[in-house]
Amino acid sequence: MLVLSRKKNESIIINDDITIVVVEIRGDKVRLGVEAPKEVPVHRNEVYEAIRRNQPKAEESSIAPQGGSSTSP
Repeated sequence: MLVLSRKKNESIIINDDITIVVVEIRGDKVRLGVEAPKEVPVHRNEVYEAIRRNQPKAEESSIAPQGGSSTSP
């Protein structure tokens, strides 16, 4: 894990197209802004974990049941 120190309004660049900016520091909380392309999903960890937990259920329900196949002689 890379650990960096940043002050308010300072940023971190990831892969030329993702920017993380320290927006505010208040007590023990830090507010971050994330600028990323629309095709890059950005989630808080707890939201990401909830999505992962529900994903297999969604994939299973989207799989169409396979009926018997008929073959021509």
